[in-house]
Amino acid sequence: MLELRKGIKADIPQIFELIKELAIYENGLDQVTNSIEKMEEDGFGEHPIYEFIVAEEKGEIIGGAIYYYRYSTWKGKRMYLEDLIVTESKRGSGTGKLLFDEMLAIAKANHCTGMMWQVLDWNEPAINFYKKYNTNFDGEWINCNLDF
Repeated sequence: MLELRKGIKADIPQIFELIKELAIYENGLDQVTNSIEKMEEDGFGEHPIYEFIVAEEKGEIIGGAIYYYRYSTWKGKRMYLEDLIVTESKRGSGTGKLLFDEMLAIAKANHCTGMMWQVLDWNEPAINFYKKYNTNFDGEWINCNLDF
């Protein structure tokens, strides 16, 4: 049975493995400079800067969502979904939808005006349009958001 719950410090080693799995999938493992120790400090130290939820099945973490809050001068408090990760063998099982729906619920419960995240972008017409303005692109990513 799948359970969603708030992440705890003891979950970080498993979450970090999922982060590395995602980095491998995106051909960017060499860019991961974070560590379990840094994640412990940043998430559970004196001034936590992120939170996460996990999807757990039979005692094993099979997915997670890492998030924090940001502030938009136009919109107010926004949730930023840094990563939504489901282990490869469980993709397509509905775990990602459950995690995403839970993130939306958390954002609404915390009075956010919306949620933002990044996705891989294959929209060539938009890329070509922005290139006309000498835009600096961050790899293959574009920003996304939902307004509530």
